[in-house]
Amino acid sequence: MNINNNIKKVLFFAVIAIFLSSCTEDLNIIPNDDQTTLSEELFENEEAYKEVLAGIYANFSLTGTDGATNSNLDGLDAGTSQYGRTLLYLQTLSADQMIWSYETDQGVAEIQRNTWNAQNTIILGMYERARASVGFVNNFLNETTPEKLDARNVSEATRQEIVTYRAEARLVRAIAYYHLMDLFGKAPFADENSVINQAPEEASRSDLFSFIESELKAIESDLKDPRQNEYGRTDKAVAWMVLAKIYLNAEVYIGADRYSDCIEYCNKILNSGYTLAPNYLDLFKADNDIGAARNEIIFAFISDGFSVQNYGPTTVMINGAVGSIERNGEDLGVSAEGWSGALRVRKQFANLFNGGAFITDTRNTLITAGRPIDITDITDRDSGYIIAKYSNLNSAGVSSGVSDEFVDTDFPLFRLADVHLMYAEAVLRGGTGGSVGDAITLVNALRTRANNPQAITVTDLTLDFILDERSRELHWEAHRRQDLIRYGRFTGGNYNWAWKGNATNGIAIPNHFDLYPIPASSLASNPNLTPNPGY
Repeated sequence: MNINNNIKKVLFFAVIAIFLSSCTEDLNIIPNDDQTTLSEELFENEEAYKEVLAGIYANFSLTGTDGATNSNLDGLDAGTSQYGRTLLYLQTLSADQMIWSYETDQGVAEIQRNTWNAQNTIILGMYERARASVGFVNNFLNETTPEKLDARNVSEATRQEIVTYRAEARLVRAIAYYHLMDLFGKAPFADENSVINQAPEEASRSDLFSFIESELKAIESDLKDPRQNEYGRTDKAVAWMVLAKIYLNAEVYIGADRYSDCIEYCNKILNSGYTLAPNYLDLFKADNDIGAARNEIIFAFISDGFSVQNYGPTTVMINGAVGSIERNGEDLGVSAEGWSGALRVRKQFANLFNGGAFITDTRNTLITAGRPIDITDITDRDSGYIIAKYSNLNSAGVSSGVSDEFVDTDFPLFRLADVHLMYAEAVLRGGTGGSVGDAITLVNALRTRANNPQAITVTDLTLDFILDERSRELHWEAHRRQDLIRYGRFTGGNYNWAWKGNATNGIAIPNHFDLYPIPASSLASNPNLTPNPGY
């Protein structure tokens, strides 16, 4: 079974029924033990190991086995428990870039108004979807021990492949723990050595940081080299990316300066063969799994209008970007009305594109005609600018025609442009192993690619500039909350944005909102867990 770009859909449609139907009955999410059970019969064919690995990846995109509206998380709606969508909501909708019009949707109003509590369904969906990834991986590792492989008389050729499969699975688990660490500050911890059917102990943020760091370094030699794996699977560069991310945010996570380490791993990625896509917007189109876009995207969550239908981030953002006035869905490769103004941008984000230098900047896809910049009533879909960053058309401007709602556009979780900006920020924050000159070159490469005529100089390269440039370059890619927290501007009142704290122009919010609450149902089901302060 190939998982390359030509049949990326095989990553899911031919194998998910095998994997998820065999394990979710035992998982019966919400899981208490972070373990699942796969049947021995599944492994009678040695191809099953790769199929189960594909199922592990599938948890990033699919929510169940019976279509986009089906959820394998017991008691959770598919729309509020899809991995990428909940990640996008918690990192982007909670900050200064995005507004969702339909606040009757479960959990949305509390996220975008910063009034959430431990009962929020979107928070629960993210928490349990990440934990499901952990459970799937733990079981896969238990089923691929030398003893199990000996008992099944697994061939030497398959055993060699399983070495890489296990490393990839551990990397997926590290990504899930990274998101739990970043969003919640702690998590119930279980690995392949944990006792099954026993409530896991709580791991602190520093515990999770240490685990992620040591785990990624331990598996590095077993992962494929950068850009050498099939599309949709991880490699060394993905591990390096997660390390660079946790090192950039280490002062938040563990109170330690790890900027030099961040630069070290940024350099590894910069020297690993990735290149910037010549056209910025090609990174967010239906064929972003091939060609120049693939050379920049380090890891993506898969979407497909036929075989990987889901209400994930790209389906949401493309349909949501169809304006109530403009009815521009056909320009984005979906139905003309789309979701009729579901998404708009907040004033503070729109203002980042003010000025002559941004008239031709291809990152500026704001649609402003006939619209006020302010959103004084969230339900008024005709106010506030809309945006056309993501599209279900391919780079030639053609729609696949497979679906006018479910999109083919993959969600770029990690890409090279982020590495350019992380490197520059880590240099400015005092990290060694890099230079200001190289930082300027890396940032200007993004501006040149975006057709922005204003190259920066050493006097322009400040931390404030990097924060704004990260928003211009990486908006709607699930980074903004994390960035604002790192800069000390998410909670408190030194930076406010429209509807922050449930006020039209924004007000201060308490510092404990830098972390999301441990969901109430998770606290109730596991006595080892404790609430986050303030909740």
